[in-house]
Amino acid sequence: MNLNALDLNLVRVFDALLRERSVTRAGERIGLSQPAVSAALNRLRHILNDQLFVRHGHEMLPTPRAEAMAEPVRAALAALERTFEFGQRFEPASLERTFTLMGADFFSLLLMPQLSQRVAVAAPQVALRFLDSARGDVSRLLQDDAIDAALERPLEVPEWVSSALLFRSPFVMIAAAGNAALRAAGIEAGATVPLDLFCAMRHAIRSIDGSMSGFTDNALAAVGRSRRIVLGLPHFQAVALAVKNSELIASVPKQFATAVAGELGLTVYAPPIDIPVPEIRMYWHSRHDDEAPHQWLRNQVLATVNALGFSG
Repeated sequence: MNLNALDLNLVRVFDALLRERSVTRAGERIGLSQPAVSAALNRLRHILNDQLFVRHGHEMLPTPRAEAMAEPVRAALAALERTFEFGQRFEPASLERTFTLMGADFFSLLLMPQLSQRVAVAAPQVALRFLDSARGDVSRLLQDDAIDAALERPLEVPEWVSSALLFRSPFVMIAAAGNAALRAAGIEAGATVPLDLFCAMRHAIRSIDGSMSGFTDNALAAVGRSRRIVLGLPHFQAVALAVKNSELIASVPKQFATAVAGELGLTVYAPPIDIPVPEIRMYWHSRHDDEAPHQWLRNQVLATVNALGFSG
């Protein structure tokens, strides 16, 4: 092909379409109008003699040719960025970028408001976007640069995924203040719920994939016991609200329980078994290991987690 027909803006449009799967969102990502993105796509189609993206519902899906080009194009753009950034001092105040994070509503409720404030002070032109864990496979989303980082419990990931420990998240049990079964048993706030009572009570669970088991059930199975899960919900906040308005109980991360118990009128108890404590980690693609803006974002996340006392 004739490289004289190709300019960098076309490559940027191609990369934005791969990430966003939408002409409108791709334009917003790189600061071009929808007609400009469409025109650039048409030029690329002509140059490469391939449709590259075809409409399917509300999305623009890449053709096999586009998928094959995805990783080399991203690597080339990243190399160009590193080349032009080399030797330049990174200034957050002049950074114009949208960072996309993904995780449970735990983070959208407890971390993101404070992280947004911290970022706004140092980098007022930076925007933050947060996606729910249910969005999809973390490794694929990192590979596609659909997200900059995922905040998740332990995951099996390829070797090209980097990670850092954020905090450890022990489980506690929450119940509505005045829960009849716990009151009848004389269990005080903060006390350990007896195993027989714990297994007999009705439980709610946070589940993003529809499964009705988790860390607590694995720990119970290890001692030959099980519990009654009667409600599965995709968000911790929904679980807490369900518990607030019923006789249900739930096992949730301690940091979340501490944050919402007072506002929702919940009482926190200790579970009757040792539940393995998950390490909550931040995951990102290793191609961003040495990228100054990405390093800065990761440091902001770590600083906010520490300021919130999640590690305490």
